[in-house]
Amino acid sequence: MTDKKVAFITGASSGIGYQTALEFAKTGVHVVGTARRIDRLQQLHTQINSLPDGHGEFLPIQADVQHADDMNIAVEQAIAHFGQIDILVANAGVGHRGALADANWDDIQTLLRTNIDGVLHSVRAVVPMMKKQGGGHIIFISSVVYNMTAPYTSIYAASKAFVSSLAKSLRLELEVDQIHVTDMLVGRTESEFNDKRMGAGGRNSVGRFPIMPTEKVAKGIVWASSHKRKAVALRPLDRLILLGNMLVPTLIGKRAMRHYK
Repeated sequence: MTDKKVAFITGASSGIGYQTALEFAKTGVHVVGTARRIDRLQQLHTQINSLPDGHGEFLPIQADVQHADDMNIAVEQAIAHFGQIDILVANAGVGHRGALADANWDDIQTLLRTNIDGVLHSVRAVVPMMKKQGGGHIIFISSVVYNMTAPYTSIYAASKAFVSSLAKSLRLELEVDQIHVTDMLVGRTESEFNDKRMGAGGRNSVGRFPIMPTEKVAKGIVWASSHKRKAVALRPLDRLILLGNMLVPTLIGKRAMRHYK
């Protein structure tokens, strides 16, 4: 066991996951980063090692969240190295834009296996260890579109609705085990996630929303890891979108249609 906390982050090879690993390491937290691209994890490893003294240690593990065996093995490796996992950041995810009926089935399957199966595999691999050690904290990376009437991004929004619903249920289910659950409702963020979006991909859209840097999201995740908040939205704009999704869903849906079509 280590006297420092250990964060286990999926999708750590780019974007929010990459930056979150850096931010945790800066605060002295040990980090386990998983992703399919080991070269990007090694790049992250080098960057963390160049931080000032007192930074957390980084353990890169090549793993695909779509496969339960990969996540179970990654957790076993993390425990063998650090002896514990205090924080799970279930971050790995992919996007999709375009009409559902026209979408390529392989794209849909990739999204579902990553955004839904990947979250389930991550949680099921980590929770038994957290129960044994007497507690922990799970942070789900959801989106402000989780409760949005979302034409042309319906598949992605539905996957995030699953994540946020899961967060609410698990919060109660795991409370007795001293495992807290936080739902991070993230707005549009500057990362390669947008460029790699499937379907219509990263094409320009009308009326772009302001984009926040990955550093802001990462700092918010680190902050959330030390607070027992049920849900976190980082910007007033994001909170306004969430409120609008509840109060005037048709209006927000029409706005989303112009944005995503």
